[in-house]
Amino acid sequence: MPYKWTGPRAEADQEVTLSLWPHRSLPRRGFAAFVLTTFTLITVPLYPLLGTAVLWGLLPFLLLAVGGVWWALEHSYRTARLSEVLTIAPEDVHLVRTNPRGDVQEWTCNRYWAQVNMHDQGGPVAHYLTLKGAGREVEIGAFLSEDERKVLYGELAHALRPPTPLVG
Repeated sequence: MPYKWTGPRAEADQEVTLSLWPHRSLPRRGFAAFVLTTFTLITVPLYPLLGTAVLWGLLPFLLLAVGGVWWALEHSYRTARLSEVLTIAPEDVHLVRTNPRGDVQEWTCNRYWAQVNMHDQGGPVAHYLTLKGAGREVEIGAFLSEDERKVLYGELAHALRPPTPLVG
């Protein structure tokens, strides 16, 4: 899953951190291999045309196609430079979202009033997750898959339970 918990989640009186990031199905090494393979396969039909004027007529379009593939994949990598870090402390909850362009959005709420909501319909994605508190409702994990958001909802609801006071 493209998120990771750090800290003791079993104990509600300890600080835990949840880091979320978009899924990357194609690593950088695969990106380079894919562009190189695309270039190689596109040039195969050009071999019989070597030394002819037709080669120079087709070559710009084939290079434009390879450039378009490279640009589209690179754009996908740039937009995926997004991350969210949720820190759940004994007293408060703090969410920091770093957008692809580097701007940062933050939300803080008292842990007692923080609640996680799942909107089955009506959100920008199915099973849309939000955190509500301090007069605001913010999204979390909108880039996750539907199944991942369903699992995350249960984990967040468990993690946001208020710490139980020690009776003794």
